[in-house]
Amino acid sequence: MLINLFRVTALGTLLATTMIAQGPFGDLTSSTPPDTATIVANRVARLTKLLALTTAQAAQATTIFTNSLNAITPLQTTLSTDRTSLAAAVKTNSISTIDQLSASIGSLNGQILDIQSKADAAFYAILDATQKTTLDASHTGRGGRGFGRGPGR
Repeated sequence: MLINLFRVTALGTLLATTMIAQGPFGDLTSSTPPDTATIVANRVARLTKLLALTTAQAAQATTIFTNSLNAITPLQTTLSTDRTSLAAAVKTNSISTIDQLSASIGSLNGQILDIQSKADAAFYAILDATQKTTLDASHTGRGGRGFGRGPGR
């Protein structure tokens, strides 16, 4: 009896670990991030399911979000580099470098937010009244994150 309980517990742990590693967006153990087309396709698919987007709306959303992501990608690369440099500046107590990098990071975050918000506005504009109501209701209590973006996006 105790052996069977152990086997069930071990199997449950193994399955849970496998499911956590997979995550909602596929295999998260890969070091290669998904490409722009995959990210946009997943986002449009979620929005299509939530809002019953028409084929034309889905095509427009794909264009809007692809353009947005293409504009954001180089900013995110610079942001990542600046964050790494900031961590190094903190360790060396380089106050002027910390000031410069902090300002740069703030500016980059602002630019990214601007691009994302304009894309969200363009997407919202293509929705009909019912879809807007559904989308608005789905964002209640989420702190105003953008449409169809995952955590932290």
